[in-house]
Amino acid sequence: QVQLVESGGGLVQPGGSLRLSCTASGSISRINTMGWYRQAPGKQRDFVATITSGDSSTSYANSVKGRFVISRDNAKNTVYLQMTSLTPNDTAVYYCYYSRWSVSWGQGTQVTVSS
Repeated sequence: QVQLVESGGGLVQPGGSLRLSCTASGSISRINTMGWYRQAPGKQRDFVATITSGDSSTSYANSVKGRFVISRDNAKNTVYLQMTSLTPNDTAVYYCYYSRWSVSWGQGTQVTVSS
């Protein structure tokens, strides 16, 4: 079992920045993929970004490319999502995930972009 705890969400004005963190604990495999999805009210959960544990290769949704950066600290089993140039369309609950033989999800952290 892998447990995930997210932090860093909150209220930010359009054009602002936030950094989300997600720390994994439990039965962590040295080889894994971690990342983020988000779910806006009344919408499905959508992919945001992912990063592998080995070569830290990354992938992003087109909607966040050039604005969001995903990174990780393998020693801390932590993944980060640096979000910049935020718009109201980025408002959502952001969920961290861990994937190896199965997928584990965090409880989610709310990000609200509003003036």
